[in-house]
Amino acid sequence: MRATIFSPLFISLFLLLNSIPHHHQSKSKWVVEAQLIPAKFDGFVHGNPKKFNPESILIEAFFDPVCPDTRDSWPPLKKVLHFYGSKVSLIVHPFPLPYHDNAFATSRAVHIVNGLNSSATYPLWESFFKDQEKFYNQETSNKSRTEILDLIVEFVTKSVGHSYYSAVKSGFSDRQTDLKTRVSFKYGCSRGVYGTPPSLSMVFFCLMLALP
Repeated sequence: MRATIFSPLFISLFLLLNSIPHHHQSKSKWVVEAQLIPAKFDGFVHGNPKKFNPESILIEAFFDPVCPDTRDSWPPLKKVLHFYGSKVSLIVHPFPLPYHDNAFATSRAVHIVNGLNSSATYPLWESFFKDQEKFYNQETSNKSRTEILDLIVEFVTKSVGHSYYSAVKSGFSDRQTDLKTRVSFKYGCSRGVYGTPPSLSMVFFCLMLALP
């Protein structure tokens, strides 16, 4: 069962979410400039991307690295993947919730690491889930943005290896990693996502109907 990746509705919503209105001297004229749809589909394939089965049932999960509900949903979702094996595929999309102060920076960190070493992407997710309290709003309320970014860089390199320290740190100065994180959020919005994670009970119910 192949998932539909780019439906006409998604394309329209994506262009709308990426549109930037410019108000000129004439109050009656507006010019809308839309960004191009990214060449690569958003999200991170679980497992080996080269072994991705396009005929499998595709689960798309929207995760916030510092969301407790996201953290709690990950163990049962892994059990589903293990139980159904190659019949099911998973793509996780970062979806930084605006009321989690450090959600965008930590989601950006996942994009940075994925670009450096894709095999370290899911271990980093799990590291965030294990110690996400370090990045809760109250825990970082007295820290500056620079201090928080330094904390994230140190945390990430501890997870993926200290040899990546310079690359991870410079990744936060790379405009592309910022844009990729924004695209992830906008993609989630275009799919009607407003919280993390979407209901897993519905995922399990659909799997029970679709698979023996």
